[in-house]
Amino acid sequence: MNSNADPLDSLDDAHAAAAFRRLVRHLRHRHDAQNIELMGLAGFCRNCLADWIRDAGYPGDKEAAREVIHGMPSAEWKATRQTPATEEQLARMEASIAKNAQE
Repeated sequence: MNSNADPLDSLDDAHAAAAFRRLVRHLRHRHDAQNIELMGLAGFCRNCLADWIRDAGYPGDKEAAREVIHGMPSAEWKATRQTPATEEQLARMEASIAKNAQE
């Protein structure tokens, strides 16, 4: 066995898809976890997930992909779920995004 093999690559697609759906539903439920906070901590957010499904071949446009992830149109999500970002949150997000480039 290749010592550089990533065990994630051996994960069955059905299991990966089920875990992904559970993650998305969890984020829909936990709308108190703001995208800016997710970006500051982990370097990704709901909008990133929408971009990633498009990168994986989802045929919809950016807005359609965001609706899949948010469970509603993104304009509605922003109006009902998103709070204004603070300068501190924006700074954490920028620092976190910089770490993404090191992958």
